[in-house]
Amino acid sequence: MDSESRAAAGLLAAMSRAAAAFDELRHPFLRRESLTWFQPGGWTTGVLFSLPDGRAVRFSVSFAHSETFFQVSGEAMVEERALVELPTVRAESIHEALSLLDEQVGEVVSPARWLLEQLMEEIAEEVTET
Repeated sequence: MDSESRAAAGLLAAMSRAAAAFDELRHPFLRRESLTWFQPGGWTTGVLFSLPDGRAVRFSVSFAHSETFFQVSGEAMVEERALVELPTVRAESIHEALSLLDEQVGEVVSPARWLLEQLMEEIAEEVTET
């Protein structure tokens, strides 16, 4: 297997790990939908939760490449408000980029359950105030 084939296999494995990490995110009272889309030179994967008040919460990571570098980013958003916004990082090698991708997935996924609980508490407080 040549180096390009190994890189492609590594990228597919990283994509699978990322999708699996987001697939494990669940909340007993929230509807969820897996997200994966491809765009020229990259892809995004994550999960979308629907809050009882109609807002959407997205946890996701993106991976892109150009001729000279790879780019990785991650975020958690409720509507237009960032809950977790990681800096977009660039790497020159695929191996470094895949390592960064694994790190970003962890940084987006690890606080997800807590963030969802906080949002649910905010909604509950708003309901009791009215």
